[in-house]
Amino acid sequence: MSCRVALLRLEREGKIQMRPAVPFPAVKKRTEAKRAVKAVEMTATLSAVQPVELIRVGSADSEASRVWNELMESHHPLGSGPLCGAQMRYLIGTHGEEYLGGLAFSAAAWQLKARDEWIEWRAGARRQNLHLVIDNSRLLILPGVHVPNLASHVLGLAVRRLRQDWKERYGYEPLLVETFVEEAQHEGTCYRAANWKEVGRTQGRGRQDELHQRSRSVKRVFVYKLHHQARKQLCIAEPEPEAAERPRPVPQDWAEQEFGGVRLDQRLNRRLLVMARDFYAHPQAQIPEACQSRAKTKAAYRLLKHEDAQMDVLLEPHYRATQQRIAEHQIALAVQDTTSLNYSTHPATENLGPIGSQPEGIIGLMVHNTMAFSIEGTPLGLMDVQCWARDGAEFGKKHRRKQRRIEEKESHKWLESFRRVAKVQRQCPSTMLVSVGDREADIYELFHLALEDPQGPKLLVRAEQDRLLADGQGHLWPLVEQQPLAGVRKIQVPRRKKQPAREAWLEIRFAEVTLRPPQGKSRYGSLRLWAVLAQEVDAPGGIDPLSWMLLTTCAVNSFAEATEKLDWYTKRWCIEIYHKTLKSGCKIEERQLGNADTIEACLAIDMVVAWRIYHLTKLGRECPNVPCTVFFEEAEWKALLTHAARQPVPPDQPPPPLGEAMRMVGALGGHLGRKSDGEPGTKSLWLGLERLSGMTDMYKILVPHLRPPPVSSAPRYG
Repeated sequence: MSCRVALLRLEREGKIQMRPAVPFPAVKKRTEAKRAVKAVEMTATLSAVQPVELIRVGSADSEASRVWNELMESHHPLGSGPLCGAQMRYLIGTHGEEYLGGLAFSAAAWQLKARDEWIEWRAGARRQNLHLVIDNSRLLILPGVHVPNLASHVLGLAVRRLRQDWKERYGYEPLLVETFVEEAQHEGTCYRAANWKEVGRTQGRGRQDELHQRSRSVKRVFVYKLHHQARKQLCIAEPEPEAAERPRPVPQDWAEQEFGGVRLDQRLNRRLLVMARDFYAHPQAQIPEACQSRAKTKAAYRLLKHEDAQMDVLLEPHYRATQQRIAEHQIALAVQDTTSLNYSTHPATENLGPIGSQPEGIIGLMVHNTMAFSIEGTPLGLMDVQCWARDGAEFGKKHRRKQRRIEEKESHKWLESFRRVAKVQRQCPSTMLVSVGDREADIYELFHLALEDPQGPKLLVRAEQDRLLADGQGHLWPLVEQQPLAGVRKIQVPRRKKQPAREAWLEIRFAEVTLRPPQGKSRYGSLRLWAVLAQEVDAPGGIDPLSWMLLTTCAVNSFAEATEKLDWYTKRWCIEIYHKTLKSGCKIEERQLGNADTIEACLAIDMVVAWRIYHLTKLGRECPNVPCTVFFEEAEWKALLTHAARQPVPPDQPPPPLGEAMRMVGALGGHLGRKSDGEPGTKSLWLGLERLSGMTDMYKILVPHLRPPPVSSAPRYG
């Protein structure tokens, strides 16, 4: 229909000439439906007609579809259709083959003032997220059925299964359902009883009412949230080209760079910037200690509990800043990894789930991060964060994983992250993005997704399974092991648990391979990839030698290209360092908050703080000669020099280089600075930064010209 409208408009403007319109053959509407469906006459209580079930209607040629159409044509004022766009139909069944009615869901209205104002939708967010709203376009209880509370019971059955049914058919889960009730004829009692919310009324205009004649009846508008954060999720939208090109104010510091422009009101925006600075100054402190005053502490808790302060909303400006940093590089690595957050010491926290091997054991949250790195290993920022609590009722059903679709499994997180990277790739066409994952990412659907778009991001994954190859090539490992030795490469292996850091020499082999689809996944077809095998030689005694099989969508035709992919994979360790900084440096598992939503809001701030500490560590090593003012304010580096010189008067000298300042901060955190110690790590820095914060506050008090202006005595904060 959209195409037809466009063609007619072009013809009216004289830009094209079309043949004379040929009307469709007249379709005889079935005013009297076939009587194959047994007419039900029933007067009973709801408990007497149980079990009531919803029967999903499949294809248009199915028997259930025929029955549904006949019921609607016979008894519903709108008939059986047509239904607009994506749709789902159900029959209401009971006692074998008795049908009590039916209902249907289809595409939502394009624009609806009452609904859009309730969601607080902007035009861009509505354009991007309208498909996540669906319309309850039909609800029918047969006239002969008199069962109190049946309609509201059926609505409850429908909304409980609707998200999963919709996802199985269309690949995504809707967030909100809307419906319309004739104001002059009905009160919408069954919708109210099923906890639907009335949000307003229509204006009596149809979709084609361009002259504002308001010739249609006014309807009540009801909505039902299929997700508890539906309104906030529907307001999240990717920046559109017009908005992305608008000049933004120059950020005054790192907090404005990473959190400025967040979609909250001005009061909450200011409060968020203050919290970010406080958390960075005291990374290991609990919220009251970091905020340094009762008023700021109360304000911080109010922000974290605010319904608008969702994780994705708080991280959105950081994602934009990360994208800007990515655009400055020719190649960027998007490293994915999962970690768990243990909150078992806070059992009163609501909405947590099991994270251990026992259903009644450790509880907490799961977090899947995607962080961008330069090929040198400098963290550029977060690209995607997925946080969820596992459902305890699903525990112990791992044996059914092969019967479930990828969208129904936790491993779908890898595909969601890759799609996020693909969006950034479209915004940064001059940068080649490479999604990097460990053995958990060895998923056939992920390889298929990466190969769908040749202009999309590349994929590099460590293989876990010895996959079967096409064309009689056997299995993956034996084939690559038979390839000639391409060369030997030395890599640095970081310290892991009790094993010290060491050097490892790896023999490199590579080959182009074609994977056969696993059983039950033949629809994806065979996939052509490149494999790189790296095997350690002369490993120290008592240490298992490294053996990596890497699968990538990047072409590998030489030893240099193979070692390049190997070097890229070694940067995967960097995200583990980031997670260590997040847990040990920012103490996120010690946050004592009331529920999972509040923890997620706090986690969004902590994650950016942890990234900045890690970024500072890497930048101090890679760019030691740049002025330290790129990271430190004047009062900070002068306080640092005053402490190092052990003099009450700040030394009269220019700012020191960043590398020197980093070593001084590391010394505050316990770094001894011996030749064998190397440069300060993240732990020394987060401890040193915490000490530097207190020193800077004292320095501002003692040096008159650096004293801040008087603080207002108003009791409210922010």
